[in-house]
Amino acid sequence: MIRFGTDGWRAVIADTFTFANLRLIAQAVADSVLKQHAGSDPPQVVIGYDTRFLSDRFAADAARVLAANGIIVWLTRTDAPTPAISFNVKEKNADAGIVITASHNPPRYNGFKLKASYGGSANAEQCALVEKELEIMQREARGPNMMDFQRALDLDLIRRFDPSWTYYQHLGTLVDLDLISQGELNIVADAMWGAGRGAFTSILSRSRCHVTEIRGVLNPGFGGIHPEPIARYLNDLVAAVQRQHADVGLATDGDADRIGAVDALGSFIDPHHIFALVLRHLVENRQQCGEVVKTVSTTFMIDSLAQKCGMKVHETPVGFNYIADLMMQNDVLIGGEESGGISIRGHIPEGDGILMGLLLLEVMAANDAPLHEIVADLQANHGPAHYGRIDTRLPHPVPKKQMVEWLVAAAPAQVGGENIVRVDTLDGVKFYLADKSWLLIRPSGTEPVLRIYAEARTPEFRDMLLKLGSELGRQVIA
Repeated sequence: MIRFGTDGWRAVIADTFTFANLRLIAQAVADSVLKQHAGSDPPQVVIGYDTRFLSDRFAADAARVLAANGIIVWLTRTDAPTPAISFNVKEKNADAGIVITASHNPPRYNGFKLKASYGGSANAEQCALVEKELEIMQREARGPNMMDFQRALDLDLIRRFDPSWTYYQHLGTLVDLDLISQGELNIVADAMWGAGRGAFTSILSRSRCHVTEIRGVLNPGFGGIHPEPIARYLNDLVAAVQRQHADVGLATDGDADRIGAVDALGSFIDPHHIFALVLRHLVENRQQCGEVVKTVSTTFMIDSLAQKCGMKVHETPVGFNYIADLMMQNDVLIGGEESGGISIRGHIPEGDGILMGLLLLEVMAANDAPLHEIVADLQANHGPAHYGRIDTRLPHPVPKKQMVEWLVAAAPAQVGGENIVRVDTLDGVKFYLADKSWLLIRPSGTEPVLRIYAEARTPEFRDMLLKLGSELGRQVIA
């Protein structure tokens, strides 16, 4: 049975992610939209896709199904960033959105992200409604409705469009492009073969910045890497930054909803630092305030910054949908997660790697200093914080409830002389230590992987925590 995970449904292409299953899900979405739609006008759904193998064909088939159900479909003309598609869902007052993407996952995967009318990921209740429609179809042995693609175009049920410029104009209201231009930064943009290609060059084309793009052509195999902006996959970006004598390198993942960066020295700047730098910039330079949302796997530097400014911090399970819920309910200035999905007030409740890359450029221009010096100042005032993550593939499924119970029972009283002061089971199991260090063990919501995260005051203590997490993880899956 198809089940939605942390951010939609993902599976291996030609194994479970097939045209037949894609059409079934599209029909379930159509049934759900039709039941919830109010008004006499036909419902509308925006559909976009990334650069993966067959993503354009999967998107076209989803459009054919929705059109056959009388739903007007806005289908992107080419691959586009997920945040651009999500923004257009809200901009067009559409009932829902679909993005065919597996985001940062390996090339053999594809996925189906469901977007709600507010421009963010569908919440658990909305996903459950689609799953319920799938179950009804299965009970009734009913297949999807289908319409010829050209006929749907002729009937104006499928409408091709470019989501980018409306989205770029909106970003211009959130970012000080004039300040960035004054910085005259030398930038390398790494699209990692994904749907973020061309974004930074287009947005900054009329600025005084110089932008060089790498890995920006269509390559469904992603050059043999995972399109995830983490250090191990950014060697090409490091080399390009050093070759170009650039001030910064910006990397977006496969569908451009995540961000990573490289400074002029070739050092990786992870999303923890980007999140913290932007938060500090919004508060100290823009004089803004509000609440802050972070996931359980995100740096304690966020808490330090928020405490200094008297701002409330919410901690959520991993998955931007949890952050989105709070962004819509509360006066949230910024929300983000360890993986690089971050957004700010005034934007859609969706992680946006392009927006965050632009805000990092604004931070650099505002400080008029090299990125490594800005990061060092952050660490001096709100650290030190050293983060690490290990991913262990699961040979067989492990029930989450059973894993959590075992880890809680196996928790030591101390690690490296530091007391464990709290054990939290919000998402997996997180051990909080007296010196603000922490260890988190949780199963991924999108892959058969056990993720082990740690942050500590020194690299040595971080490594000790990761080693402990790995040992506990091996015992769990044994």
